[in-house]
Amino acid sequence: MCQTCGCAITAVPRHETAPPGAQSTVVEVLQNLLAENDQVAHHNRAHFDEHHVLAINLMSSPGAGKTALLEATILALKSRYRIAVIEGDLETDNDARRIRAQGVPAVQITTGTACHLDAAAVHRALHELPLDGLDLLFIENVGNLVCPASFDLGQHLNVTLLSVTEGDDKPAKYPVIFRASDLVLLSKTDLLEVVDDFHPERVAAALGDLGHDTPLIRVAARRTPSMAGWLDWLEAHLRSRNSEYRYISARQSSSALLSSRFGA
Repeated sequence: MCQTCGCAITAVPRHETAPPGAQSTVVEVLQNLLAENDQVAHHNRAHFDEHHVLAINLMSSPGAGKTALLEATILALKSRYRIAVIEGDLETDNDARRIRAQGVPAVQITTGTACHLDAAAVHRALHELPLDGLDLLFIENVGNLVCPASFDLGQHLNVTLLSVTEGDDKPAKYPVIFRASDLVLLSKTDLLEVVDDFHPERVAAALGDLGHDTPLIRVAARRTPSMAGWLDWLEAHLRSRNSEYRYISARQSSSALLSSRFGA
């Protein structure tokens, strides 16, 4: 259990007699944790925006294929975009070494017992990355379908992987993380032919039941790669961000010119 997110803080069961103020103390601790995190996340997002970097928080359960997806994504896009990765794991720098082998910078965050990344850890990692020279930053969160959804890291988009080896009921069982997602990637779809009890249409229906029009894209990164839909989605968001930055820069340049002319 994680001491940094509050998942180790349990309320007194209703059938037991709670000490006076016990429930409100738990709520206050959790609110303070999230409020402090959100302040740092806002600061991180300002850094990303200042340097025109699109930041994506990549979440999933352990073994869903986040690092393999990143390896294939980097291979496809590194000739056109400058990419870096922040890796989150309880121990080892295995994933960061895999990413560096693709020729892009990667910073490993080892969380120890924490079951998620938080904004402060990401902020420290940013000091090791050349933000001025980046277009796209992936933050690979700790493998967990619960706590990562509660912590803003300063990212612009949340992407959650669901592997076909996990079961098609995960969006119904873990609604918070899927409700927070801007995109769900159905990973390892090259195994669908052998995992005959996984039905993608059930996943799509469960996502619809959450009340959000979250897109679902199928990917496979290894045996029979299938990355086109994911890469198209990424590039569309990169183009959108670049257009937005150019618009803001043009507005700022116009304002500066008016100020110099009229002394405003």
